[in-house]
Amino acid sequence: MKKFKRRFKKPTFAQLRTAGFDYFIIAMGSVVYALSVAIFTSPNNIAPGGITAISTMLNYMFGVPIGLFIFLLNIPLFVWGAIENGVSFLTKTVIATAFVSVAIDVLAPILPEYSGDTILAAVFGGILNGSGIGFIFFRGGSTGGTDIVALNIHKRFPYFSTGNIILLEDIVILIMVFFVYHTLESVLYAVITIFISIKVIDTISYGTSRGNGKLLFIITNKYDEVSGGIMNDLERGVTLLDGEGAYSGEKKRVIMCAVRPQQVYRITSGVKQIDENAFIIVTTAGTIQGEGFAKK
Repeated sequence: MKKFKRRFKKPTFAQLRTAGFDYFIIAMGSVVYALSVAIFTSPNNIAPGGITAISTMLNYMFGVPIGLFIFLLNIPLFVWGAIENGVSFLTKTVIATAFVSVAIDVLAPILPEYSGDTILAAVFGGILNGSGIGFIFFRGGSTGGTDIVALNIHKRFPYFSTGNIILLEDIVILIMVFFVYHTLESVLYAVITIFISIKVIDTISYGTSRGNGKLLFIITNKYDEVSGGIMNDLERGVTLLDGEGAYSGEKKRVIMCAVRPQQVYRITSGVKQIDENAFIIVTTAGTIQGEGFAKK
């Protein structure tokens, strides 16, 4: 079974339009993320998790630009991610991280800093943080940092889940927050921001219920290659249905796959790389119960 592979063909207008829209949404998500840092979290000494938290603490101690150091600290992680997963894996991640870095350093000097209730700063910082990351994720991007570390460690040691690895990384960062700001309150504010951010990301990615999702029906003559790519790249199960064209009478294999909403883009673009003539139907599943979705 093969993974989705990038095929070097001259892109069509539709592909260019889709790519342009992807990067537009990623850029908008980066601006929203930058607003959370420039207005709410950084001025109130709140470390929102990940590489951004480390850069925020460096800014507090040495006055270095947050955006610049977000990108610099990500460079060795980009190299590690490329070695483990290939250069194509990092394309949108590098671009999204660059957008975020530039947006923070450009907007920070010109935006007003919120200096009211620190709890409100933590709450609204988390809302904007999660919204920005959620939109970036939804169009196939990533902000790099601890996500790359977790993915690479999980690849080497599959018995460690990515969720547990990210949780451990956040615990280490929260310990750093205590020693940098010397107050327990800074740690608690960071926890509030991280918690709200995760909930907002989940809402954007999964909807209001973790049990919902999307149901895909894919009709292609290259069903073996497509189904293999879905199972290997996304670790989602697929079901092959027997079909028959009503007009032609030709036997068909139909791929049925239940996925999270944010995975639809990756699957559809991967399918088109393999078979640009594939017929794809995407519909909403109100509730999905089973492994990877809601439990009974």
